[in-house]
Amino acid sequence: MMANDPLTEGPDPNSKLVGWAQGLYGSASQHDIGLIMALSFGFVDGDYSRSSVSVLGRNSAASRVREMSVVGGTRVFRLARGYAVAETYWLNVLTGDAIVHYNVTVVHY
Repeated sequence: MMANDPLTEGPDPNSKLVGWAQGLYGSASQHDIGLIMALSFGFVDGDYSRSSVSVLGRNSAASRVREMSVVGGTRVFRLARGYAVAETYWLNVLTGDAIVHYNVTVVHY
């Protein structure tokens, strides 16, 4: 699956757009809902405009909270390292639509 989803300041889909989550994910488990995810959080506003943070890792989608690695970035976030904690805020199990809160800790140069 491909992702091209808005990044907003808050969980309300009408809150301010700060960027886009773009990337891909696919099934990576035979025993649970485990995805392998590669996402780029690209920012379009403010001090981080045109910068991005790249996240890679296993996303145990059935867990309410999960953690993935920050593996790099561009512009302001060059050589970024860190981690992203994802927490499901809202999920529609029929459509697969979700609102997910990401708390990302980044060390960069």
